[in-house]
Amino acid sequence: MPDLLQALWPLFALIIAGQLLRRRMLPETAFWSGAERLNYFVLFPALLFASLARAPLDNPALAGLAGAVLLALGLGWIALLLARRWRGWPAARFGALAQGTLRFNTYLGLAAVGSLFGAEGLALAALMLALMVPTVNVMSVWALTAERGAGLRTLLLPIARNPLIVACLAGALYNLSGLGLGGGVQGLLNLLAAASLPLGLLCVGAALDLGQLRGETRALAGNSALRLLAMPLLAWLVAAGLALPPRETAVLVLFFALPTAPTAYVLTRQLGGDSHLMAGLITLQTLLAAASLPLVLALVAR
Repeated sequence: MPDLLQALWPLFALIIAGQLLRRRMLPETAFWSGAERLNYFVLFPALLFASLARAPLDNPALAGLAGAVLLALGLGWIALLLARRWRGWPAARFGALAQGTLRFNTYLGLAAVGSLFGAEGLALAALMLALMVPTVNVMSVWALTAERGAGLRTLLLPIARNPLIVACLAGALYNLSGLGLGGGVQGLLNLLAAASLPLGLLCVGAALDLGQLRGETRALAGNSALRLLAMPLLAWLVAAGLALPPRETAVLVLFFALPTAPTAYVLTRQLGGDSHLMAGLITLQTLLAAASLPLVLALVAR
């Protein structure tokens, strides 16, 4: 547990630093918007491409990990659909709650994996992202547009335009081509990747809005418990059922224990969802994850 806390506390320190910088030194919205775009379209894709370009794609455990990812997401999705039918949630509310349960903070996830498992863990995480990001995006768009029906274009266009998915696919194809990253390309990618995670965590902290925690107490608390406790438990059960190796199990559980993604707020607003509820979920889950994430990972490591 001390080693785990030592690896994770700097990540949450950067999130807190981002909040303080936004409040005290850099209140300009344009600065943080530009930083997020730089990270999302340049730095973060460079990290994913570099990780997959040199990942051991012949790892026999990868097929089991891919199956575990899709099975855990599928079970979570079925449970959400049953809950929607039972509670009668409109699409605006269901979309926010579904994203609060299924989506994950990629910056925090990769930073945690890198701190705990190094380059090999990042390669596994990048492979997981290639499956999780498009799957969760389709689920999120459908949940937000369930009442008016989403066409194939509405579902697939956000995936085709997602720079993280493009970077994952490009990295995997480059890896399969057998070409190396010589001529200083690896060094360039390493520099871009090194800037990505710290900047991403600062942006996560800057985006937190404590004012959004007012009201909706039961929904915020219940959905946060689902995301931070029930989903990692589900992932652990799936991993145990499929007999995944310890490292793959830990990475899988970690990603299912992450707080929801800050980008969920943008999608929720674009598609007419309950943006106030979504903002509250992002803020509360990020704050609670400072306690829940070390606890969940410590239990998995036992």
